[in-house]
Amino acid sequence: MDTVIAPTSVAERFDKVAVRAALEVLIERHGGLEAAHNDIVQHLKDMSQVARAHLRAQLERDGDGRRCAANLCQFQDDLICMLFELLTSLELKGRKQTAADRMAVVATGGYGRGLLAPGSDIDLLFLIHSSRKARGGVPEQMLYILWDMGFKVGHATRTVSQCVALARTDMTIATSLLDSRFLLGDAQLFAELEERFQDELRSMQRTFIDAKMAERDARHARSGDARYRVEPNIKDGKGGLRDLHTLHWLSRTIYGEDVGEKTVAAGIFTDEEVATFKRCEDFLWTIRCFLHFLTGRPEERLTFDVQPQMAEWLGYKKHGGLRATERFMKHYFLVAKEVGDLTTLLCGALEMQQHKTAPSISEIMSPLNWKVRRQIRQRTDFRVDNDRMNVADPQAFERDPVNILRLFAQAAKTNTFLHPDAIRLLRQSLRLIDDKVRNDPEANRIFLELLCDDPYPGITLRRMNDAAVLGRFIPAFRRVVGMMQFNMYHHFTVDEHLIRTVQMLTDIEQGGAANELPLATPMFETILNRRVLFVAAFLHDIGKGRRDDHSIVGARIARELCPRLGLSAAETDTVAWLIEEHLTMSNIAQSRDISDPKTIRDFADVVKSPERLKLLLLLTVADVRAVGPGTWNGWKGQLLRTLYYETELLLSGGYGQNGHRERISEAQEGVRAALLDEGWTPEKIESVTGRFYDDYWHRYDVSRQVEHARMMARTDGSDDKLAFHYTTDEFTAVTELTILAPNHARLLSLFAGACAATGANIVGAQISSTRDGYALDSFLLQRELQSDEDEKRRADRIGQLIRRVLRGEMRLRPMLSKRRPAEHRLDAFSVEPEVMINNALSDDFTVIEVAGLDRPGLLYDLTNALSDLNLDISSAHITTFGEKAVDVFYVTDLVGKKVTAPTRQQSITERLTELLAQDDPPPVT
Repeated sequence: MDTVIAPTSVAERFDKVAVRAALEVLIERHGGLEAAHNDIVQHLKDMSQVARAHLRAQLERDGDGRRCAANLCQFQDDLICMLFELLTSLELKGRKQTAADRMAVVATGGYGRGLLAPGSDIDLLFLIHSSRKARGGVPEQMLYILWDMGFKVGHATRTVSQCVALARTDMTIATSLLDSRFLLGDAQLFAELEERFQDELRSMQRTFIDAKMAERDARHARSGDARYRVEPNIKDGKGGLRDLHTLHWLSRTIYGEDVGEKTVAAGIFTDEEVATFKRCEDFLWTIRCFLHFLTGRPEERLTFDVQPQMAEWLGYKKHGGLRATERFMKHYFLVAKEVGDLTTLLCGALEMQQHKTAPSISEIMSPLNWKVRRQIRQRTDFRVDNDRMNVADPQAFERDPVNILRLFAQAAKTNTFLHPDAIRLLRQSLRLIDDKVRNDPEANRIFLELLCDDPYPGITLRRMNDAAVLGRFIPAFRRVVGMMQFNMYHHFTVDEHLIRTVQMLTDIEQGGAANELPLATPMFETILNRRVLFVAAFLHDIGKGRRDDHSIVGARIARELCPRLGLSAAETDTVAWLIEEHLTMSNIAQSRDISDPKTIRDFADVVKSPERLKLLLLLTVADVRAVGPGTWNGWKGQLLRTLYYETELLLSGGYGQNGHRERISEAQEGVRAALLDEGWTPEKIESVTGRFYDDYWHRYDVSRQVEHARMMARTDGSDDKLAFHYTTDEFTAVTELTILAPNHARLLSLFAGACAATGANIVGAQISSTRDGYALDSFLLQRELQSDEDEKRRADRIGQLIRRVLRGEMRLRPMLSKRRPAEHRLDAFSVEPEVMINNALSDDFTVIEVAGLDRPGLLYDLTNALSDLNLDISSAHITTFGEKAVDVFYVTDLVGKKVTAPTRQQSITERLTELLAQDDPPPVT
């Protein structure tokens, strides 16, 4: 192979004459273009790889993504022009070029804008004089070379008339032509296209603008309509590059140039805002180029596995309570916010100039009538301009800084958007929000009303946050703006999560989730003080990003802030308590045996009153639902409801040792009555009910206990001592698989292994033993299929696998060796293994809680180890928080006693810690 000719200048141009000469040598050596094709492709591919390696090294040195993208684009221009000229000369073979030969090669789309990411597509338009004279030779030959080099090239061959006609009906083509850039060929033909397209664009300007805005909204909906998703799409996500492209397209459409002097002259942007546009674009291009180089593909999502290395490359360091990754992502989210600000200003300005249709928060709401407009104008320092709330004059905030809060209140009251002039004045007036304003009773009253009484608090709080007013008015909130937590559990930044939690409370109160929340929805009407709940929701995570426990820090902030907001001492104490305990109910519900009376007693000691229990339940539900899509499920709801009912009974005086026996008797009577109705004899009923220990009667409702009795009846007198039962519930999103089998020390372990082998996700387990040597184990599986019948068939396959394993017909080792690998994003995380052994959480059992990095088959490994340690598992509680698994086991030794010996506890701790620290321990059968 000949020596690769590398780029030689800062712009990464290569010597086109020398490269062409080298290719001509190859063509002559092989006797023609077709025979030389592979060597040509390899030569150019090697040259491209050298250039890209040089550009990547330069990017790592200077961090200038725009420069990198411009140089990549220039390299591509030079390559395409050189190839096209070479191939054209070969085709002409010395004859003169005719009109049929002439065409213009045009870069379109993103390539046409003159910036190219390492993995970007290349869009080309071959502009011809007449479709009847179209020739495919040279374009086709060039495209095959580019494709074989590994480039993704989109192309079209059209006349000017075809381009204009298609642009009239297809906004995607119109957008692509808006960014068209001449590369080589017939310049006059390209000039004709530009002139005719611009004429057409002027005639459809409003249609084009509305289409681009609708496209933006749809794009946000697809990628998650939130600017603060912790794995953002830097291209199509809210606040990403595509939003800047939209501003670029609208500016080009209206003013004929990119965001710059004409947009300033038109009053759309200020010079500072244009500078912000350029700065945001530079930052996002740097991120995008780094991301493409790092992943080796056109990846547009900043996933967890790439964030740490991106932060390192870009020079971020750990500081205070934030990791380098979290500081990098905070910078990203602040840039995304600035992009959103620019978009808001432009959209509002376009409405003012009648370039696009004005929106409304809700189309079903009545428009502002003239009386309302007059009252606002006469009674406030505001006015309604083109259905947007504006200030009456530029001195409105200087005259009375509390007007900053009043502006948001007035917009919320009238369901209007903010005028771009008002937004700009807000940003210029942030300095006015000082301690005097923060301590102003009127300002705090307005804010509290917006937080607690606004029917759309999420919209108003998000507006205030986007304008940076929220962080100025509540300084502690400023610290969590754009703050992400580097874990797979939280989907949004802290500030966005807090706002969403408040909105979730409103949604519950308004009945928006009544079917999913049958307890929480009606409960809202019974609480005595709404505002303590809303304030706690707004502040519950405000202490994050500090070295101390965020719940303690948040409670401390609440004790300082609540009196300022106008809350009484008693209300302040309740808010602080809710913040301190906001994780308690969820943790107990998911990781403790809530059928154990000791669990309920301990939780009741924390809560102390039925009113606080209600408040904590509502806050917990809103908090979990606000974490992100898929975090809440019916199983979590069922656990929380059970914990609530059990604790409420105790707090109201209906549950003690006598109540404990009464509940057992009530459950047994319920089973007897149901079985008598089915024709069972009293003797047969007693033979079943007498087989269970007391703890069994607290773990299941009567309907399940009746089904368990039927399972026992099927095995009595039968050679088959295994019985299975499946139920699936779309509401709880759980499939329950119950197994009755002769007691087996590794029954839970075998089941966990079968689930790991089939990919089923265990979310809970209950293990009960009978007096005659049977185990009745219920396993709760995350539902995967929509159809009940399909889900039951899946459960049946798992049950049959367990049957074959228990009979010795199959071994788990070969199946587990083929188990699915851990999700690649887990590679970015490390979770310090933790093992805690506690004898105070239960009267009858030792509680072992383990926490570590989740992986396929972890529960199988843990339960195997517990069996090896001669421990009998009574119940298992399986919880995952993103990458972190927290599994809790209620155990005894083999004679039913707690594990109390320190040396025994030490050996258990060491064995489990060692197992958690292993990446992928070999399965044991």
